[in-house]
Amino acid sequence: MNTVKLLASQTEDAYQWANKLIETIPEEKWNFTPEGLETNLTWQTGHLLMSFYFHAIMVISGHQMDIIKQIPLKEYDLYFTRGYPQNIVGKVKPDVLKSQFLFMQKRSLEEINSLSETDLKSSLHHTEVPHPIANTKFEALDWNIKHTMWHCGQIGILKRMINGRYDFGLKKADN
Repeated sequence: MNTVKLLASQTEDAYQWANKLIETIPEEKWNFTPEGLETNLTWQTGHLLMSFYFHAIMVISGHQMDIIKQIPLKEYDLYFTRGYPQNIVGKVKPDVLKSQFLFMQKRSLEEINSLSETDLKSSLHHTEVPHPIANTKFEALDWNIKHTMWHCGQIGILKRMINGRYDFGLKKADN
């Protein structure tokens, strides 16, 4: 398997984990912020949406006008990059955010799959905000996977606090 296909496969797996976890939390609980945790599912989902755009699209090939026309990225930057979870309650409906979240996943996977092995070694597209981790496209895409899974852990904790542990389908051993 070449590196582009591997990154695309791992990215898709990370996205599927996020989707599985998000789907288990009822929409009416998306703005619940447990004491001491200081996050909620609306913020987590919006933050991941913004990170997919930054790590897997913007620093790879620059701003994409079709995305900018469909998703209010400037507004979302204030909410989900610079903002605090308690300040976004009621600002974005879960069904709208979910739809945009899936759209961003699709577009980022298209971006990854359009790359060549040589592209992965090249420098990032210049942005006003420098990438905090990566210098190459490979590093940015690798970080996108790791960052997504990091937030899956946080979403898993939220889920446990809201409506119980995620069922991974593990079977108990018969004793």
